[in-house]
Amino acid sequence: MTNPQHHEIVVIGAGICGSTIANELLLRGKAVCIVDAASSPATACSSHAYAIAHPHIGKGSPRLLRLTRIAFLLAEARWGNTWNKHGIFQPTKKDKHFDQVEVANYLKSLGLDEDIAIALDAQAAEKTCGIGQSGVWLSRGASLNIFEASNTLLKEHVHLTCLWNTRVAKLEQANGQWLLLNQANEAILTADQVVVATAMDTKSLMGSIGIRLPLKPVRGQLSIFSIKKDGPWVQKLPSVGVSGDGYCLPAQQLEDGSYRWMVGSSFDEGEDDLGSRDSSDAFNREQAQGLLAYSEGDPAALIKVGDFVGVRCVAGDRLPIIGALTQRPGIFLATALGSRGILWSALAAKLITAQVLGDDFALLARLGFAADLVAALAPARFFAGALAAPAALASNSKPIFPSAPKAK
Repeated sequence: MTNPQHHEIVVIGAGICGSTIANELLLRGKAVCIVDAASSPATACSSHAYAIAHPHIGKGSPRLLRLTRIAFLLAEARWGNTWNKHGIFQPTKKDKHFDQVEVANYLKSLGLDEDIAIALDAQAAEKTCGIGQSGVWLSRGASLNIFEASNTLLKEHVHLTCLWNTRVAKLEQANGQWLLLNQANEAILTADQVVVATAMDTKSLMGSIGIRLPLKPVRGQLSIFSIKKDGPWVQKLPSVGVSGDGYCLPAQQLEDGSYRWMVGSSFDEGEDDLGSRDSSDAFNREQAQGLLAYSEGDPAALIKVGDFVGVRCVAGDRLPIIGALTQRPGIFLATALGSRGILWSALAAKLITAQVLGDDFALLARLGFAADLVAALAPARFFAGALAAPAALASNSKPIFPSAPKAK
């Protein structure tokens, strides 16, 4: 048997995150080998054409709020020329009183200037974005076809090697290098540094080197509805994106006068079934009524014409896992992106590249990466002390999930 091919840096996973990290390394002049079990980039959750991007402004830890602001600005800088900047409106929760001054001060505390986020009363919101509800207008909010973005990031490059139809089942350390093995325990490649940018496959890969991570699948189904041109829903359809309990993109009018409208998404924790479900479409019809405050709207008038089903990966504390696996030098993780793949991929590309190359972190500091934020993303947060041996596993973080279906 011939010796396996050796690469300095191997990225496992060619979805939006792996593609973005590989591209960033290429931009920094490094040679990269990207490996994926599929025959081309972005075949799983990243085959999604309807992902939205905006800073998180709702409930969440202060670190999450700070991180999504940084990640949004990084995503905007990376994809701003290709994404669909239609703006996103986040309506006030139905049970919450809207105090415009209070909300404006809150946005300011998050470091969100008015050119990113602005509090609007119902009258101003109707005038600005055609939605007669109070809330926050995120004028730079956008959507992105992440399938196209992933493929563009991995276009042919002299320093890029793509290894398709190749599933890495195990990792093993030998002679100061990492072996990437298939299910038959045969070495596929060797590498000095390995970036694992997969979703749930990360769990078994890490298990092969004695690392246990609290990862869980979450199934989501988006529904594409058709609305007749003379139906009562037409007067309510948004021309901007709306994000709240669920989200929707602007409705598109077709040549025959009817409308096409994408609404999502169901949130089925612990499930990885990719089959389409009528119950998820029914849930999304309810989401549509709530997003537009149109409880009297007839759900049956939203006629399903398509869907997208994806399985997201989340960590126990709902933050992504991005950074060096200090317990296993040479391994870097970018996983648990949940429903914010566009944002976390842009952030992961900067952070992982800096760590792989051993950069001075002054650049990251200028981008807003304070030490506590880097620590909040690091894999080490799940372990109580260093792992002395593969069997010495400990986790100080228990998974926290919604008790009922929720849209993200």
